[in-house]
Amino acid sequence: LPSYLKKGDMVAIIATARKVSKEEIQPAVAFFESYGLSVLLGKNLFESSNQYAGTDAQRAEDLQWALNDKNIKAVIVARGGYGTVRLMEHIDFTEFKKHPKWVIGYSDITVLHSAIHNIGIATIHATMPLNFSKNQEATRSLIKALLGKLTEIETEENYSNIEGVARGQLVGGNLSLLYALSGTPYDIDTRDKILFIEDLDEYLYHLDRMMMQLKLSGKLSCLKGLVVGGMTDMKDNAIPFGKFPEEIILDAVKDYNYPVCFDFPAGHIDRNLALYFGREVELNVRDNAILNFL
Repeated sequence: LPSYLKKGDMVAIIATARKVSKEEIQPAVAFFESYGLSVLLGKNLFESSNQYAGTDAQRAEDLQWALNDKNIKAVIVARGGYGTVRLMEHIDFTEFKKHPKWVIGYSDITVLHSAIHNIGIATIHATMPLNFSKNQEATRSLIKALLGKLTEIETEENYSNIEGVARGQLVGGNLSLLYALSGTPYDIDTRDKILFIEDLDEYLYHLDRMMMQLKLSGKLSCLKGLVVGGMTDMKDNAIPFGKFPEEIILDAVKDYNYPVCFDFPAGHIDRNLALYFGREVELNVRDNAILNFL
């Protein structure tokens, strides 16, 4: 685990994917400063190249700087979109492994979560500066995580849940990104882990295809448990696929014996609560579920 933050520590804001404006970032700067943290902005944070926050080289430069600088204790990515995967072949994690720090984000930032998990360092799946104003509970949960005060999360009832208790490291992120990373050096290791997945704006048949990929690659059979966050704005074809997202996921894991939790408050939803990835958790699933960070 990287060190938790204290007053005076530095947080870097960078953009590895889609572009952002100064106006969109300013509320996050003020928020971190209100907790006594110092904020550094990436040199290229407000650059623009088509939809990206600068060229691949500019975004990679900021990411490498933030990972390497020993004075920076946490790195939060300004927003998602698409583009982080384009940087990975240019990033060296040597200094980061010597001096770990928290890397924070969700959605497209799943690429970083998976890469960093593979070198044995924990990360934080959480809301990003672009969304800080959307939900105060989500933003406060990020601060709690950074200060080491995030202890448990409880879900609402969902009668699709599969009951049970499991322990293991929590890993995962956006399902589309986990699917895209398959076969790369950043492919996720799920053995004896509790897997978290979420997604946005996907066709139901493609959700099924991604779940089948996880099953056929052996990533579902070796789990200790499965946590499903927001499956937001799912779409269907003119000829209906015939299953709801819960049914698609349950069909993919029906041959296995571990707890499955639905409607977990994280992902592309306003109430996107922070999660520690790479940290041991206990998952207790009944009609609702409680996730305890150990």
